[in-house]
Amino acid sequence: MTEQNEKKKRTGGQLLADALVANGIERVFCVPGESYLALLDALYDTPIKVTVARQEGGAAMMAEAWGKLTGRPGIVMATRGPGATNASAGLHVGRQDSTPMLLMLGQVGRGMLGREAFQEVDFRKFFSEVAKSVEEIEDAGRIPEIFSRTMHSATGGRPGPAVLSLPEDMLRETAEVQDAELWTQVETHPGLTQMAQLQKLLWAAKNPFVILGGSRWSEAAFAGMQRFAERFDLPVGCSFRRQMLFDHDHPNYAGDVGIGINPDLARRVKEADLLILVGGRMSEMASSGYSLIGIPEPGRTFVHVHPGAEELGRVYRPTLAINASPTAFVQALEGIQPPHHAITWAAETRAARASYEAWSTPKANVGPVQLGEIVTWLRARIPDDSIITNGAGNYSGWVHRYFRFRRYNTQLAPLSGTMGYGLPAAIAAKLLHPERTVIAFAGNGCFQLTSQEMATAVQYGANVIVIVVNNHVHGTIRMHQEREYPGRAIATDLVDPDFAALARAYGAHGETVNATEEFAPAFERAVASGKPALIEVMMDKEAISTGATLSQIRGKSRH
Repeated sequence: MTEQNEKKKRTGGQLLADALVANGIERVFCVPGESYLALLDALYDTPIKVTVARQEGGAAMMAEAWGKLTGRPGIVMATRGPGATNASAGLHVGRQDSTPMLLMLGQVGRGMLGREAFQEVDFRKFFSEVAKSVEEIEDAGRIPEIFSRTMHSATGGRPGPAVLSLPEDMLRETAEVQDAELWTQVETHPGLTQMAQLQKLLWAAKNPFVILGGSRWSEAAFAGMQRFAERFDLPVGCSFRRQMLFDHDHPNYAGDVGIGINPDLARRVKEADLLILVGGRMSEMASSGYSLIGIPEPGRTFVHVHPGAEELGRVYRPTLAINASPTAFVQALEGIQPPHHAITWAAETRAARASYEAWSTPKANVGPVQLGEIVTWLRARIPDDSIITNGAGNYSGWVHRYFRFRRYNTQLAPLSGTMGYGLPAAIAAKLLHPERTVIAFAGNGCFQLTSQEMATAVQYGANVIVIVVNNHVHGTIRMHQEREYPGRAIATDLVDPDFAALARAYGAHGETVNATEEFAPAFERAVASGKPALIEVMMDKEAISTGATLSQIRGKSRH
């Protein structure tokens, strides 16, 4: 028995703090609360860095982004009641994005449970929809067991959020118990028969297409998928907001598969006789409203690779289902060989690439600020390992269409379409990788859901650059509103603060850009400031999307 694992008397708070240290947790995000003070106090004596956010939703989004980047559970701590309910926004991101994370919640004392005591919430009921597991620890002696189980739940199969409810008196009581060992990633591997079947399907294909998505990827899988695409000369697309899974400058990259898809790429996906989906679920956004693949019969040979067995056949019935993580699957791809005959789809791969290059060349938008030009300037200016984040809103369409991601783990964007995600995610990314450039894109409405986290960035020296695209409306909702209810705009106009002045009030650097040519010098000043920075980019609200103006969309209902 190691010294670390010897039984010794500790409080529940100390047992949890020791478990976090033993499991390699380097940083936790929180808003403090009296219900878990014993745990906070225990962290005082550990090397774990505690980052205090300004709202629990922001703290949870930071933890979610940390989980995305590391593949290990991001940790968020919050108090009972309003703290927990605020944090639920970040857990919803983690659920839909398949991200490992752990929410540790202070709870009312055990003797008060069930009485609706001050700020009491039944966490098992409340989080049942967005968490993979919810446990309430009523005995400090069981902390090692339950903590280990929770870490495995958050990371196993399809990853996701897990919740630990911690009654405040339990955190203060003592127990003499042995620590659990470090959690281990439970890996799932494809079988030899499955890989042989995949090779046969590829050899028989006339028009194959590969789509990458989901989580559980790695640098090795990123590189291995590129080698596989080269050996078979396959066209590869990335699903919605998972664009960093393949080098956009690679000749086999065909574009992103999701909302606002290149129509030519949509046609290619629909016409593919063999569709290989690795890691993703092809949910509503990734499938362009479930329009690209038939349900439940896909209408073509369909290979689905996913680490969660429960996702295979859940929506689409696969011809070949492979229960494996992307990393294990890509490793197994090294063993399958291209056909002996000449590959018949090479010309289509070149055509798909040419179509992507044309689609990702910026087109002019209405107004003096050309957002496409700004995005392409950025992609040429910043290093390939820069991390780009965004929340929800039409502004993100310019990023998804015109930015070219070159490296793995350089994109943080919510599949769940959560507003306010970009800034907290950027802060987490910068704290994890202080040497890398981190840029958050946000709309004026999106930014204001978590704008207070600028104070967090300043406090911890997370020198992110936030680009706020301001058109004075909730752009996405106004677009849908004008399409379905033309001339009846309601609840979508916004009166905004001077965002650059707001940034300066927080102690950050602030700039305002009214024309395209003003952006480059403003960006250089932001970088040179040595502080968190915000650049407000003033957009004409007519420039509502990359493909159409607000006037062109007005009254053209999709129903």
